Amino acid sequence: MQPAGRRPSVSLVPPANQFRPMKKTPRKAERAAMSLGDLIQVVSKCSRNSRETVVAVADLLESGRVRFQSHGQKIRARVY
Repeated sequence: MQPAGRRPSVSLVPPANQFRPMKKTPRKAERAAMSLGDLIQVVSKCSRNSRETVVAVADLLESGRVRFQSHGQKIRARVY
């Protein structure tokens, strides 16, 4: 017997043959034409101070996650 007032815990487990929908994977954001100033503004909104903004922008450029484009040619920025 269980003490009064306490209910047994029940976990619902679906049967093994029940259909489970696939997880939705996030789609890549469509690439928009942004300038360096736009990138700095977006990053600065999410950072605490200007030093953190500089470090985050430098990391994005150095890792290759952000690339510049000039007259249709992609240019990879180098951070020293």
